[in-house]
Amino acid sequence: MLRGTQKVDLAYAHLASSELARDINRDVILEIIRARQPVSRADLARISGLQRSTVSLIVDQLIGEGWVRDVGMANLPRGRRPTMVGLNQNLVILVADIRPKLATVAIVDLNGRLLSRAQLPVTTNPETTTASIVATMLRMKAANPQRSFLGVGIALPGRVDRSTQKIRFAPNLGWRDFDIKSALETGTGMPVEIDNAANACLLAETWFGGIDGVRNAVLVTIAEGVGAGVLCNGQLAYGEGGMAGEFGHVPFDRSGPQCACGARGCWELYASSNAALRFYAEMVPGSPLGTVNDLLRTLGEEDPNAIAAVMKQAEYIGDGLRVITASLAPEVILIAGDIVATAWTRIAPVIQRKLAEASLVGVTPRLLPTHEAEVARLRGAAILTLQRRSSAPGLLQNKHLGRKNSRRKAPSLKSQTPLAATAPV
Repeated sequence: MLRGTQKVDLAYAHLASSELARDINRDVILEIIRARQPVSRADLARISGLQRSTVSLIVDQLIGEGWVRDVGMANLPRGRRPTMVGLNQNLVILVADIRPKLATVAIVDLNGRLLSRAQLPVTTNPETTTASIVATMLRMKAANPQRSFLGVGIALPGRVDRSTQKIRFAPNLGWRDFDIKSALETGTGMPVEIDNAANACLLAETWFGGIDGVRNAVLVTIAEGVGAGVLCNGQLAYGEGGMAGEFGHVPFDRSGPQCACGARGCWELYASSNAALRFYAEMVPGSPLGTVNDLLRTLGEEDPNAIAAVMKQAEYIGDGLRVITASLAPEVILIAGDIVATAWTRIAPVIQRKLAEASLVGVTPRLLPTHEAEVARLRGAAILTLQRRSSAPGLLQNKHLGRKNSRRKAPSLKSQTPLAATAPV
């Protein structure tokens, strides 16, 4: 079972085993520690509603397994000073955000902080690019001998078959049916988890963003292409073969330009950052702008053609969101991408107007920007590793954790289970 994105049906809560109840309680306690650290055991009991003895047992287990550590004593004006606990900052994940031309490799800790980062070129040859990513990761790992590495997380612009973890659909990357998971696991010697970049961004928003309590949301990434991650009833939607969310390849104009997927007139040909670059080139024949960053820099200089190109892109973004709104009825739509940081104040009114026009019953989704798209993808890749590991063989042999190997199920660090569903054990 995937932990951290699952909905607990309270109608069947009484059938849960004591082991499941303990796992839920662990997730709740660990999430409170993450959100409130440093925090005392007494406060954990008060916030969670669990018995103090249960909280103490869980915290001691988490400390023994290396997920949590004591971080000092609280300063109180009187009375006994409680011991505070926080996440073990020495536990880290190696992550990579792979894009069509550039990959970012980083080390992320349990608090979502980027401790180290490097960039390298991406080619159409997956074997060569993967070998470069492995070499970069191994150098980072060697440079941080004091850290304990949990595994590797990868975010990429395409869809991954969840049963095989092979790349199933990544037209902008040019890779297909490549077993990147096996290549990375062989090269790094660590477990590897992979997902679409939009899904990774959406995971990061649920953990570190401002959509706590939102159960229906769509995050749209605007970059070289257009991708989407879908949160439906509190769960990430994957669909058959992991293909859910490919709104970028919904056809808008059958007579339009040919897309990398083979079809014509797909949404991303009009709403992506590359589309805005094309719009500019059409207005300025022989344009010297070769990259999206060139366009954004020109936009910052108030070039009227750059403004017109981006506003045209915004119209198409809004048109596509009308399809998403009508089909999924999300409470929140988040937009991530390079254009958000540079031009959000320009494009937001246009997109918002399109959303209002799309409303079927007068209810318009909230429109929110995410200003840290690259960071969100890297954080989301780290969360993938934390959520999907069903066990951690070999993890606790590391000398920095101070215990022998344990096969205890790794906690999710983010449970959307209501606190009312927990039961002291």
